[in-house]
Amino acid sequence: MIVRSPSAPIEIPDVTVGAFVLRQAERLADKPALIDGPTGRTLSYGQFADVVRRVATALDRRGFRKGDVFAVYSHNVPEYAVVFNAVALLGGVVTTANPLCTAAELTKQLKDSRPRLMVTALPCLDKAKEAAAASGVETLYLFGGEADGVRPFDELLDAPPTPPSVSITPSEDVVVLPYSSGTTGLPKGVMLTHRNVVANLCQINGAEAFDGFQERDRILAVLPLFHIYGMVVVLKLGLANGATIVTMPRFDFAEFLETTQKYRITNLPIVPPLVLALLKSPLVSGYDLSSVRMIFSGAAPLGEAQAIELQQRLNCQVRQGYGMTEASPVTHISPTVEGVPAKIGSVGRPVPNTEVKIVDPATGTPVGAPRTEGELLIRGPQIMKGYLNQPGETAASIDPEGWYYTGDVGYVDEEGWFYIVDRTKELIKYKGMQVAPAELEALLLTHPAVLDVAVVRRPDEEAGEIPKAFVVVKPDPESRATTGESIMAWVSERVSPHKKVRRLEFVDQIPKSPSGKILRRLLVDGSGEIAARSR
Repeated sequence: MIVRSPSAPIEIPDVTVGAFVLRQAERLADKPALIDGPTGRTLSYGQFADVVRRVATALDRRGFRKGDVFAVYSHNVPEYAVVFNAVALLGGVVTTANPLCTAAELTKQLKDSRPRLMVTALPCLDKAKEAAAASGVETLYLFGGEADGVRPFDELLDAPPTPPSVSITPSEDVVVLPYSSGTTGLPKGVMLTHRNVVANLCQINGAEAFDGFQERDRILAVLPLFHIYGMVVVLKLGLANGATIVTMPRFDFAEFLETTQKYRITNLPIVPPLVLALLKSPLVSGYDLSSVRMIFSGAAPLGEAQAIELQQRLNCQVRQGYGMTEASPVTHISPTVEGVPAKIGSVGRPVPNTEVKIVDPATGTPVGAPRTEGELLIRGPQIMKGYLNQPGETAASIDPEGWYYTGDVGYVDEEGWFYIVDRTKELIKYKGMQVAPAELEALLLTHPAVLDVAVVRRPDEEAGEIPKAFVVVKPDPESRATTGESIMAWVSERVSPHKKVRRLEFVDQIPKSPSGKILRRLLVDGSGEIAARSR
């Protein structure tokens, strides 16, 4: 059974990301495009287009060419959009990194993606310098200041707004390289072409009764812009549609509420843990959030009861979407037009030009009836070109007919509404952020006391899911004396905050198949669990 979008097919323009995102700049030249939330510093659409072109000219003069990679390792600032679009105009590739990742994690990504240039922010500077030196980055720029050993980003503004015309083939040329763990394994570079991204922006706009990111909106960019959700759905869709985007450099719940009130935010793209905070925190009642007309939840499933409760508390629409980095990212979306019925708890229906097939995870046989659970396979113009330098992983994820295997288990009802219920893949989603068990297992195996280990996901009310480690210690007396708390603290010093092991249990053996694959389904919570002291 193949389910197609109920929306009419759309025509996807054969244009670059840069051209598509800047399409409103001349008409809305005086309107605020980007606002730095803490300071109020504003770039109008006219100023935004001007600085994008100036930076593109400056990069070209420094020898940056089509196909070159530019890394962005920074928290949310308006200049994030400037760099992305300047690089896109030149036919370059942007790779984005989590500003909370460690120098070692960043180095791995840089060695894989091989950027020539990189920009960072002051809070990330020390890690950025270490990783840039270790991976051969030619030049490191710094947003908003100066420091020894780096170039100020502002020097790229000292060029005319006349970048060269570059021949770009939208369907072939990669524009962005975010990193995802896919269905299993370690993080991989996801090659998204200009056409992938432009197609998805058009698909979201063309979805039935969806008006969530419009010219009238003031959108809060609290989601990290390195993540595909913040990068495409918030930043690129908002700018392409002429909205005003207010950036937050770091997340603080009180500041989130204050910023929403101060700038009269109309659209809050968030993740389920933030929905939970809006429901439970007593701080909410102290702020005027009446400007919010829509909350759009993504990156992880949101329960029906939570969605209904939040709608009632804030008197606004709460809608869901579904997607993944490999799909640029949106494949499903719920209506957001007032008066149009939506099924709360559903991730919606497929966006235009998108097909969905549900198959039995064990056999690959398509299921034949509504409400029958299976793995979702997606086909459409938004599906990635492939994984960077990973032809085997690409072939395992996308079959010869173009179906992408999501690793997510769900079902479709009689009216074509989709529901996500589980995952076949091993990936852990901590507050919407990806955690690859294989990455944590590889790290834990370097601990001097650890003989074997398996990391699994565990449900958590606040975070959605958390990493839990099952650890076998070495038989010597010193290793057996090692505490779970000390192992978790050791991991915390070496990974990004969202990758911390939050639970740990000592076991005598890790169950494995004859081929050596960890049998995660046989690992269950036991009475010997040790919890992290700090959540």
